Amino acid sequence: MKRQYAIRLRLGGYSKQTIRTYVSHVERFYRYYERNRELRVHDLLPAYSNKLLRENRSHAYVNQAISAIKFHLENVCGMIEGSFSSIRPKKQRKLPNVLSVAEVRRLLDRVLNLKHRAILLLTYSSGLRVSEVVKLQLGDLDQDRRTLHVRQGKGRKDRMTVLSEHACAAVLVYVERYKPDRWIFPGQYPRRHISERTVQKVFEKALADAGIAKDVSLHCLRHSFATHLLEGGIDIRYIQELLGHRNVQTTEIYTHLAVKSIKNIKSPLDSMME
Repeated sequence: MKRQYAIRLRLGGYSKQTIRTYVSHVERFYRYYERNRELRVHDLLPAYSNKLLRENRSHAYVNQAISAIKFHLENVCGMIEGSFSSIRPKKQRKLPNVLSVAEVRRLLDRVLNLKHRAILLLTYSSGLRVSEVVKLQLGDLDQDRRTLHVRQGKGRKDRMTVLSEHACAAVLVYVERYKPDRWIFPGQYPRRHISERTVQKVFEKALADAGIAKDVSLHCLRHSFATHLLEGGIDIRYIQELLGHRNVQTTEIYTHLAVKSIKNIKSPLDSMME
């Protein structure tokens, strides 16, 4: 059944990472089911959702688990009835952490390894996901048009984003020295690209070397890219296209992170003390 589920997901256009995640969710659900066979299906799903919340799983995690189970029951078991909306926890609206322009500059200045520096420069300057930067090929960089072609990003979509002159120059210096073949950033084995976990470790080391104590992951460079563009006056619709968001509502979260307009507001305390 696991193989059949994976095939269905593949036919549905889901990425390898999503397939692995969904399969894991369904496997955990069935282990729970084995211990709670007395529950009916309609009671089992709300009980499982509640169990995950009691374990302090995020609402996003629980919703993802329900989506995985829903797909399995609909497409493999053919036994789903009704809607899942009633057992989905309300979506939490959390603002992502971002780095300031000064912090990004400080972080990048601490990276001396040519390959690692090129990776982080491209990730930030083009607003890339880690899954996108590791799969870049030389043909994806267009120096003349100053664009970067992201192939088969999230949702199996291609998109064009901005290519920074400084980032491109850093990549070319690295390429000239190490002469990678297919992938710009190969991993331990030349025929494979660098792993996402390795890039995460590169970022974590740079973060520590720069003395930045914020609780952030590599994805914060993408958040920071969007926030800094918004603060620089770039229209949100352009930012939506660069990030590859299907819906502008997803991009609008960065309006809550931009501080340019907030900085122009004077606190009443400062006026009072003057």
